Amino acid sequence: MATTKYIFVTGGVTSSLGKGIISASLAKLLQARGYKVTIQKLDPYINVDPGTLNPYEHGECYVTEDGAETDLDLGHYERFLNVFTSQANNVTTGRIYQDVINKERRGDFLGKTVQIIPHITDEIKRRIKLLGSKNKFDFVITEIGGTVGDIESLPYIESVRQLKWELKNRCMVIHLTLVPYLAASGELKTKPTQHSVKTLQEAGVQPDVLVLRTEHRLNAEIRSKVANFCNVQKEAVVESHDVKTIYEVPIEMQREKLDELVISHFGMVAGPKPDLKPWKEFLKQLNAPKHQVKIGLVGKYVELKDAYKSINESFIHAGAANETKVEIEYIHSEHLAESNYEEALKTLDGIIVTPGFGHRGIAGKILAVKYARENNIPFLGICLGMQCAVIEFAQNVLKLEDANSLEMDRKCKNPVINLMEEQKMITEKGGTMRLGSYPCRVLRDSNAHKAYKTLKINERHRHRYEFNNSYQEMYSKAGMIASGINPETELVEIVEIPKHKWFVGVQFHPEYKSTVINPHPIFVSFIKATVEK
Repeated sequence: MATTKYIFVTGGVTSSLGKGIISASLAKLLQARGYKVTIQKLDPYINVDPGTLNPYEHGECYVTEDGAETDLDLGHYERFLNVFTSQANNVTTGRIYQDVINKERRGDFLGKTVQIIPHITDEIKRRIKLLGSKNKFDFVITEIGGTVGDIESLPYIESVRQLKWELKNRCMVIHLTLVPYLAASGELKTKPTQHSVKTLQEAGVQPDVLVLRTEHRLNAEIRSKVANFCNVQKEAVVESHDVKTIYEVPIEMQREKLDELVISHFGMVAGPKPDLKPWKEFLKQLNAPKHQVKIGLVGKYVELKDAYKSINESFIHAGAANETKVEIEYIHSEHLAESNYEEALKTLDGIIVTPGFGHRGIAGKILAVKYARENNIPFLGICLGMQCAVIEFAQNVLKLEDANSLEMDRKCKNPVINLMEEQKMITEKGGTMRLGSYPCRVLRDSNAHKAYKTLKINERHRHRYEFNNSYQEMYSKAGMIASGINPETELVEIVEIPKHKWFVGVQFHPEYKSTVINPHPIFVSFIKATVEK
């Protein structure tokens, strides 16, 4: 008999309240109690996945082990739980409709009229239950993107209404809303929460728990008022007070007994309260650093910090591991030029050149690489950042003045970065890159080997272009070596300059695998080098 419990997390009043963080925090608390937990994100946009979205739209595109291009919230899920997600953990309206239409074209519906109810909602419910049935999770937490009342979210809310009846005592709803503070009157206002819950009730869904996001502490009177007007128990009104870092939220939710509320709702025995010792140790190191370094993050989306969400979080993890506060200085690569780049970069302890696509801002990235190389500044290049390091070395050390990537210059005579062979016949953009986890053989005694402490690794990728192996011997003789190679394709995964203090470029995305409990070794090694500097 099926025993998986399903928890739905909805949001109201405004977007970006932190449904993903609340979901991940609850999952962490349940996991600490010994339960097997996963989290799923349902996104109401019609894109099939975020892979073709500009980072300005939704922040970074997160990539899973199995090559799914997903919402950045899946990064939070993995960072909190230290468990891989998959293709099944992120579902969009586009994918739902695509699957239903494909079934209609095959004749699976036997000529019936295809409608939102029941066909779209049936597909949504199938996707929700798929995780629990396949992997035997104790809890599946499903975060519904958007805000209650949005037209595009209605099929998801309707699916939740149906599942509350179908799953009976195996289903619950947690609703996250905002309690704004009006400075002029010095009051916290609950009316937006009341309206948000009313909208959810009009759709046939009664929340079981309310999580109230607030800048100021809630008193007993406010909790009672919300409980009375929103038809929930007073104990089920949970405060989510603003904290300094998202990693304090699980501790706050434990203090508010959110996990105990969930366990009680399902008629389960709570058992002893978990001590969360490794988590608290991480917070201790994070909040009491012994060192401080300034890292220059050079990219072309720096106006939106979420475009580099996983990189930012990886620095937090690596900083704590090194008992170091990492200050990130965001540097727009389009603003770097020959006339100012030295002045702009001179105060940095380390430089990271970020991933991306297209030629915009590429000249500034190459200048940042040049400064790091010539001034012995610890350097990390990720994906396009690694390719920029290769181009810069070719132009300024190998003196191949026209050296470039074919992505930037189709006619260059020295394409040191080449289009991958399997990409040459691909014209569609969605889901067609080299995606997911691939193996890499690491060179003994290299910086990569010292970081990983192993000669065999697996890392996640998202790219179309690669290092041109025709130039590998030339690079090696001049001082840039290939310290990581794919054993199956001989693709260069890592480049280094051994005579430099710490200069590493990686074709893959190490930031996708950094978690609180297991900070990524490349980031840890990079920060260590900046501290030693």
